[in-house]
Amino acid sequence: MEWFTAPDYWVGRLVFQKALAAVYLVAFLTAALQFRALIGERGMLPVPRFVERVPFRRAPSLFQWRYSDRLFAGCAWTGCAVAVALLAGADALVPLWAAMLLWLVPWALYLSIVNVGQTWYGFGWESLLLETGFVAVFLGNDEVAPPVVVLFLLRWLLFRVEFGAGLIKMRGDECWRKLTCLDHHHQTQPMPGPLSWFFHHLPKPLHRVEVAANHVTQLVVPFLLFTPQPVAGVAAALMIVTQLWLVLSGNFSWLNWITIVLALPAVRFPSRPPALPGTPLWYEAVVLAVAALLLALSYRPVANMLSRQQVMNRSFDPLHLVNTYGAFGSVSRVRYEVVIEGTADEVPRPDGDWREYEFKGKPGDPRRWPRQFAPYHLRLDWMMWFAALSPAYAGTWFAALVERLLENDRNTLRLLRRSPFPPDAPPRHVRARLFRYRYTTWRELRETGACWERTYVREYLPPTRLTGTAHRS
Repeated sequence: MEWFTAPDYWVGRLVFQKALAAVYLVAFLTAALQFRALIGERGMLPVPRFVERVPFRRAPSLFQWRYSDRLFAGCAWTGCAVAVALLAGADALVPLWAAMLLWLVPWALYLSIVNVGQTWYGFGWESLLLETGFVAVFLGNDEVAPPVVVLFLLRWLLFRVEFGAGLIKMRGDECWRKLTCLDHHHQTQPMPGPLSWFFHHLPKPLHRVEVAANHVTQLVVPFLLFTPQPVAGVAAALMIVTQLWLVLSGNFSWLNWITIVLALPAVRFPSRPPALPGTPLWYEAVVLAVAALLLALSYRPVANMLSRQQVMNRSFDPLHLVNTYGAFGSVSRVRYEVVIEGTADEVPRPDGDWREYEFKGKPGDPRRWPRQFAPYHLRLDWMMWFAALSPAYAGTWFAALVERLLENDRNTLRLLRRSPFPPDAPPRHVRARLFRYRYTTWRELRETGACWERTYVREYLPPTRLTGTAHRS
């Protein structure tokens, strides 16, 4: 069937597949380097404890049958290896059916990780990577031209990502409607980047322009994805530019990058498509059946977008095939940070020798300038931002974190930038205090060299020590 394929998009497919493989590599690398302290056998939220109470049908995962830290590490590093192979073009060296299976491997492995990742994997970009990765399985390799219906599914996903994010903003915080959210957002976002301070200090009229442009890109431009070229390509390019602006202004893991990846197949790159054989009948049948399934499953995300009670970042099936997206429906006006400190004193005193733990990404020392980590995801740092918003977000993992710090747990300390205690001399007590942070002004920066100014608010966790298990002293 001639209508089934779009040969003009074969370069767009190639660029998309390479970029998606790169995102997969970052995701698996993040999992491999952080899992032991977060969800490992002695992690803050251990997988074995999770699978005991959550059945396979609710959270399909390889680890439902068996879990060990060695097995998890093997899966994560295997995912890295497959991603590297896909980056190198391994899918072009095998038959079509084998290429599809090769793309299915990282999807299945990452699904297994996400479905047991609990709080640490509750971010929208996890589902977005899985949904994108599943659609990519059916995009084909060099044996066939890109199927039109799969290209449509990728645009449909990009539409839901952008339009859903735009709607949640307009329905959420009034500052989005008043064009004032960026007066606060660059300062209060989960993890500022090295340029966030400068973005915050842009003139307020420019902040209004930023918000207005965001509304246009998310509420109007997505509809142009379904128009003929070159309009569709221009729409995708506008989205890419917007996402790159967000990359510069903060650390949002791979959220911006996977959105850019989704926009790439909508761009028609100048090229002369090679002569490709006809598509196999079995391949056409599989692609059309999967497309029908995904469009049918889209009912709930569409209903959610149309609802006045729209929710953000939710998966409607345990395989994360079709999900709803959106971020920052509300924007904090004030930034709070939880500062964790330890002391070697036998009797903790408020004015004792308390030493601060330093995190890699989240603000701590007011003189330490934020660094760029995205697309790498510092999961603990992100959850510390949520914990500062409300103790309700801390849950059981925060108490477990304090216990690991009291033990000088090696895997936990690897998640931090610096521990103030030597490996053989853990603290006797750990406490947490809540501070209010704000960016310094240009004048304060010149005078003090500090990019943050912080003010003590209240005690977050009183001095805690180990007596078998962590408890308050």
